[in-house]
Amino acid sequence: MTFRLGVDVGGTFTDLLLFDQLSGRFWRQKTPSTPIDSSVGILNGVERICRDAGITPADIEFFLHGTTVATNAILEGKGARVGLVTTQGYRQIMQIARSFVPGGLAGWIVWPKPEPLAALADTIEITGRMDAQGNEVEPVDDNDIRAALTTLKGQGVEALTVSLINAYLNGSHERRVAELAAEILPDVPLSLSHVVLPEMQEYERTLTTVANAAVRPVMRNYVRNLRDKLRGGGMVGSLSLLRSDGGLISSEKAEEHPVSLLMSGPAGGVTGALWVGRNAGIRNILTLDVGGTSTDVALIENLDARRVRTTEVGHLAVRASALDVKTVGAGGGSIAYVPELTKALRVGPQSAGAVPGPVAYGKGGVQPTVTDANVVLGYLPESLLGGSFKLDRVGAERAVQGIADQLGIGLMEAARGIIDIVNENMFGALRMISVQQGYDPRHFALMGFGGAGPLHVNAVARLMGSWPAISPVSPGVLCALGDATTQMRTETARSFSRRFADTDKAEVQAILNEMATQTRTELAAEGIPDADITSLFEIDVRYEGQAFEVPLAIDTETLARDGLNGVTARFDEEHRRLFTFNMASPHELVNLRAVALGPQPDLQAPPLPKGNGDASAAKLRDHHLWTGTEMSPAVIYDRSKLRAGDIIAGPAIVVEMDATTLIEPGCFGQVDAVGNILINLA
Repeated sequence: MTFRLGVDVGGTFTDLLLFDQLSGRFWRQKTPSTPIDSSVGILNGVERICRDAGITPADIEFFLHGTTVATNAILEGKGARVGLVTTQGYRQIMQIARSFVPGGLAGWIVWPKPEPLAALADTIEITGRMDAQGNEVEPVDDNDIRAALTTLKGQGVEALTVSLINAYLNGSHERRVAELAAEILPDVPLSLSHVVLPEMQEYERTLTTVANAAVRPVMRNYVRNLRDKLRGGGMVGSLSLLRSDGGLISSEKAEEHPVSLLMSGPAGGVTGALWVGRNAGIRNILTLDVGGTSTDVALIENLDARRVRTTEVGHLAVRASALDVKTVGAGGGSIAYVPELTKALRVGPQSAGAVPGPVAYGKGGVQPTVTDANVVLGYLPESLLGGSFKLDRVGAERAVQGIADQLGIGLMEAARGIIDIVNENMFGALRMISVQQGYDPRHFALMGFGGAGPLHVNAVARLMGSWPAISPVSPGVLCALGDATTQMRTETARSFSRRFADTDKAEVQAILNEMATQTRTELAAEGIPDADITSLFEIDVRYEGQAFEVPLAIDTETLARDGLNGVTARFDEEHRRLFTFNMASPHELVNLRAVALGPQPDLQAPPLPKGNGDASAAKLRDHHLWTGTEMSPAVIYDRSKLRAGDIIAGPAIVVEMDATTLIEPGCFGQVDAVGNILINLA
C-alpha cells in the first residue's frame, strides 16, 4: 500500500486527491456532496478515483479527511443537549460569560449574549472544592454526585461535561464524578475539563469543554458511520481527520476530542499551500481560498503557518489551537444588490449557494452574483473544457443589467464594479492577517485556490503588492491535497502562572519534558516510532497585570542556553512588533505547552516536462474580455498542455477541470518546474 487519499467535503462538492507516494503521481476527483449523509458522496468519490488510478480501496494506506461536521453542528445549533456539573456557587458560569462585545459601537448598545451551549436548567452544582494550588479544601460527596447525575439523566441530557473549580491543577474530583457517571449514565459521552483544557480561567475552560461535549455525539456518529462504510468497502488503511491547527488526529481520538476539529475544513487549504510552497521554493505566502460563499485567508511565514490559541465559529470562541484563518462573506455565489436606502452597490455576504446558484449555472438562479459578473466580463468563458460545461452568458448579462439599471451605468461598468467590491472585501481580510499583525504584505506571495481563487488572485495581488500571484496545480482541490500531505499532531498544555523573577529554569524544563513524554506517548499509541516524533514547545508570556498573553515557540536547548532571560527578551521583541511598545512591568509566565509531531510525508510534486517558453501548444482558442475600457483580445489556454518555463502574456485565461485562472493585462504568468503558474507584473 503506497497511496494517500485526501478528502475534503464542501457544501457543493466533495474533493478527492489520490497520491502515489512512490511515483509522485496524483489523481483528482470531484463528486457532488450528499449533505444528508456525507459518507455517500465520499464513497462515490473513492470508487471513482480508485477506478481512475487502477487500484482498489485496499491499496490506500492513509485516508486523510478534512470535515466541517463539527463546525456545522455549532453554527446550525444541532449539537447535543449538554448536562454540566460545576462546583457549588458556579452554576451560572456559562450565563455570566465574558463582558466582551463585538464591534466598536457594541459598547453603547444592548447586545444579547448568545444562548449558552449548556442550558441553566441542565447545569447542576456539587459540593467539594480545590484551592488555587490544587489542594483539596472540601471533599466531594458521592451521594451528592449521584443525585446530580440522576437529575441530569432524568432531564435527558445527551452529553455530559464536568468542569470544577481549579480542576486544571488537580483533576481528582472530576475523575470521581466520571467514575459515578459511568454507572449512572453509561451511554452518555463524557468530557472532563482537566483533560480537554488543563489551563486556568474558569469560563474559557468550561466553555471549551462544553463545546467538546456538544459535538461529541454528532462526530461520534459521523466518524463511526464513515469508518464502518470504508471498512465495508475494503479499505484497511488508517483513517485520520485534520485538526484545526493543521495536524492530523486519528478517527478514534477525534471522537473523544472533536473541539480540535472546529476549523478542520479551512485548515486543509493552508496545509495544501504549505506543500505547494515547499515544492515551489516559496517560503512566505498569503493564502486566498475562495469558495462559493466565503473566502478564507491565512499567513505563512518561513513555511510556518501562523496559529492562534482561540478557535472562533460564529459567536463561539473556544480555547483550542487553530491556524489563524480569517473568513469574509465573499465568494463566487455572493449576491450583488443595490439597497433602496443608500443606492450604493453591495456584494454579499448573502450567497446564492449551490441551489439555485449563480444565474449563469442555469439552475434557476435569478439574482446576480460574482460568478455572473465574471461571465459578463469574459473572465469566465461560457464554454469550458472543450464545451463539456457551458455557462449561460445571456442569463448572466440579464441579471447584471438589473444592477446597471439601478445604478444608471453600463453593463460592463456594473459587472466590473461587482468584481472590484468583492476584491476589496478579500483585500480587507488579507490586511487583517498581515498588516494588522505587523507583517508587510509586500514580503509575501499570494496564492489563490478554491474554485474561484485563481480568478481573483491577480487583481488582489495588485491591491496587496504581493508578488508573485500563484495559481497552484489543481487549485480547486487544494484542500484535499492539504489533507493528504500533512502529519500527525497532538498537544497538551498546563497553566504555570508565576513571575519570571520567582521561577526556576530547571522547574520549567522539568515540566516541559514531562509534557513532551505525555504527547510522544500519545503518538506512539498511534503506531508512530519514537524516533520519528518531533517535540516542540510554547510558552505563553505577558506583562504582569495584562489580560492577554503572547505565545512564544521555544526548544529545550535554547532554554538551557539562554535561560528565562532569553525568553523575556524575545517576548519584548515580539510585543513591540505586535503593539509598537514595551512596558516596564515584570514579566509573567502563564501557560506551558508541548506539541508532538509525526513524520512529515516526503511527497514530492512530479516535475513538469520542460518547454521552450512558448505556450502556443496549449492554446485552445482566441477570446475577448473586458480590460477596463473596452473588450480586448485574449487567449484561452488548456492548463494540462502547459510545460515548465512556458510564459503566458496577459490578458489570458487558463482553464482546467476544477478552476479557471485569470492573467490580467500588464501581467504575465510563468509555469514553474512543478506546474504552478507564477503571475508577475510585466
